[in-house]
Amino acid sequence: MTALALCSRLERTESAKREPAVPRTAHPPDRRPLERRGRLVNVAVLGSGTLGSAMSRLLSRSGHRVVVGSRDPARARALGGPFGRAVEVASLADAAAGAEVMVLATLWADTEEVLAECGPLDGRVLVDCTNPEATSGRALVVGHTTSGAEMIATWAPGARVVKAFNHVYAEILDEGPRFGAATAAVFVCGDDPDARRVVAELAASCGFQTVDAGALATARSLEPLAMLMVELVRGQGRAPGGAAIGLLERS
Repeated sequence: MTALALCSRLERTESAKREPAVPRTAHPPDRRPLERRGRLVNVAVLGSGTLGSAMSRLLSRSGHRVVVGSRDPARARALGGPFGRAVEVASLADAAAGAEVMVLATLWADTEEVLAECGPLDGRVLVDCTNPEATSGRALVVGHTTSGAEMIATWAPGARVVKAFNHVYAEILDEGPRFGAATAAVFVCGDDPDARRVVAELAASCGFQTVDAGALATARSLEPLAMLMVELVRGQGRAPGGAAIGLLERS
């Protein structure tokens, strides 16, 4: 039996912020040093805004090699970030060229153009963290019969698109996924099972509970889930770092 749960916290003490994230989940991450598990993952974070910066910090903090891709690298270096320890900033094409996994963290209006600037992405894993939001940020411009993730798959033919992290606020990425005994979940969906596994392992290495949500069409449900989080934060006044979704399971 499973159920969704809202993980919430009113306040985190300084000691709690320093506490390492070790999720209690049926699928705990491999906590060995990444060097002992083989080579590190080379990740390109496409986008240098709030979400892209937080993703770069999260991934670099978890031991991965990260390059941030920007349409204007010089401006991003001057005004963006901070991006995390030893994180490089490069053009979109250069960042994508050396990456095994690409994390798409763009505004919806910029997404198609950003992907075009990256060049061919055949065979590589593309993690879609976006939501097809209207300019108000309070509604989706597509949904139910298709999804933003499915549109991205048509804009990046050959890429192995996986939806993940779209319902997680940047503040959660910075403050950590632990909520007392609970752990925030990252739902992962895509049509390539191997690509889903890669993204689930990446999220688990960052301390999140991971949930395999099946085919890419499941994004039609995950994108409205992000709008629920927007309502809880913007509409109901919850702190962006104070609430996240988890999955409760019992046998």
